[in-house]
Amino acid sequence: MDSQRILADFFKKTWPYYVLSISLHLVASVVQVNFPRVLGNFTDELKDGLLTVDGILRYSWILLAIGAGYALIGGFAQYLVMWTGRFFEFMNRRKLYLHFTTLSERFYSRNGVGKLLSYFMNDVTAVRESISMGVNQTAGASMLLISTVVMLLLTDVPFYLVAASIFPLLLIPVVVAWFGPMIKKRSMQVQEALGTMTESAEEQFGGIRVTKKFAVEDVMNARFGETVDRIRDRQLRLVRVSSFFQSLIPFLGAASLIIALSVGGYLTIRGDITLGSFVALTLYVRMLMNPLQQIGNVINVIQRARASLERLNDLLAKQADIREMEAAAELELEEAAIELRDLSYAYEEEERGEGKPAKGRLALQDINLRVPAGSTLGIIGRTGSGKTTLMKLMLRTYDPPPDTVFIGGEDIRKLSLKSLREGIAYVPQDGFLFSSTIRENIAFYKRDAELAEVEAAAQLARVYDNIVAFPDKFETRLGERGVTLSGGQRQRTSLARGLIKDAPILILDDSVSAVDAVTETAIMETIRDIREDKTTIIIAHRISAIKHADHIIVMDGGAIVQRGAHETLLAEDGLYRTLHDLQEEGTLQHGTGN
Repeated sequence: MDSQRILADFFKKTWPYYVLSISLHLVASVVQVNFPRVLGNFTDELKDGLLTVDGILRYSWILLAIGAGYALIGGFAQYLVMWTGRFFEFMNRRKLYLHFTTLSERFYSRNGVGKLLSYFMNDVTAVRESISMGVNQTAGASMLLISTVVMLLLTDVPFYLVAASIFPLLLIPVVVAWFGPMIKKRSMQVQEALGTMTESAEEQFGGIRVTKKFAVEDVMNARFGETVDRIRDRQLRLVRVSSFFQSLIPFLGAASLIIALSVGGYLTIRGDITLGSFVALTLYVRMLMNPLQQIGNVINVIQRARASLERLNDLLAKQADIREMEAAAELELEEAAIELRDLSYAYEEEERGEGKPAKGRLALQDINLRVPAGSTLGIIGRTGSGKTTLMKLMLRTYDPPPDTVFIGGEDIRKLSLKSLREGIAYVPQDGFLFSSTIRENIAFYKRDAELAEVEAAAQLARVYDNIVAFPDKFETRLGERGVTLSGGQRQRTSLARGLIKDAPILILDDSVSAVDAVTETAIMETIRDIREDKTTIIIAHRISAIKHADHIIVMDGGAIVQRGAHETLLAEDGLYRTLHDLQEEGTLQHGTGN
């Protein structure tokens, strides 16, 4: 989709309003341009002594009617355009949000939340302003310009005087052609800087608690100040160009008025034109300055909007790298076994983060594994061993190589994303909680769940007693990212959300690491009981969480280095027994999965 398509989609829905608005602007301009002519006639009659009191009143009422008619008609035309501009804002913010929901995790690993919000707030607003003010002022100014020139030609003023008076105004297109590209380029730089500032502000606000705990407010203020200073510098560069551009147009208008006054005044003294014609000429030239200045303002705004349109174009042109095949299969995962065949995977440069291997090194290598339907698999390994990467590939948040990940004997790349992800409940270590009630967070997937179901899930996750201790119980509203709750409470609330889904496949990705060993044991015993016939995959750093699994794999350096049951692995001289002994001695500090 290109910028023309963005505007084409909008004007396709709103063109009748613009036709009506432009028509009203034409009528308003025709009404307005009669003002100098009527005032010129009034001047001639006044000079010749032909006016009576009744005549003065008649001219006063005519001029009042012209002013009122222009205000009413032009005002309604302006309202129509402003309304359609707001509709553009609504339509495209909704379009952006829907587009964001189609993009894959790789896109979000490259773009921060603040940067994405900048598209919503800054770019859409810039385009909306160009549509509202641009169309409104362009239509009104163009109609007034044409009407004024026509009326000028119909006066008794000689053509050469008219041509000489408006000649400086004909230089405006040259000025526009010179300054337009510069304004657009600098506007693009400003919008990019605003996106960076929004991203920085979002990060600073999100981490304000950490900042205060470490007493580094001055450091963070200085860092944010650098971002603001960069915006200031770019804004000033834009202001210098746009201000000079906008000042040239009034200058050219003033030059036209000087010609009209000097040459027209000389011709009036000589008697070549009447005093009324001279008054009308100067008023018409003055009237030409306003629409031309408006057009200059519009060009300034449009150049800025073009930069925003290009940014929106680039964003809407991005495609999800995780796509369904045509005629993707809908698979029932209830009795489906999971199988990994010769699975190897490496992250791209921009996807690498803390705990992930360097570019060129495989995050996973030669993984072969079968998980029978209804069984429990335990996965353990050091930080950065590839455990979470394995789960992301199974969920297709990242795409595995073809013919490497199978569910029910079907390559998951051939399955519909909806059926795949609906069949899996994934509970990560840092489960995200929304700024809504605890009940709504637990029932996130099952929105129509009764309170009794929500309470039952909370009891299974061993978080029920914590929730009912709050004054509003399950209707307690959480702060941003669930800050109302402790780390362990957030994990267990997220676990309850996964359990209420009751999916054929449950993946726990170190999702009870923040709870004590006693609570962890109780949770794991409950999960074994309620998921006796369902597939469960448990990733953990503590052996106590996985020792009762049907099968356990030990990962290190992206590869499976050991596999078997708990007792079998303990009998071997390997990483599993090393981890077990360290945990028994209480010397292993908990890490985070990758």
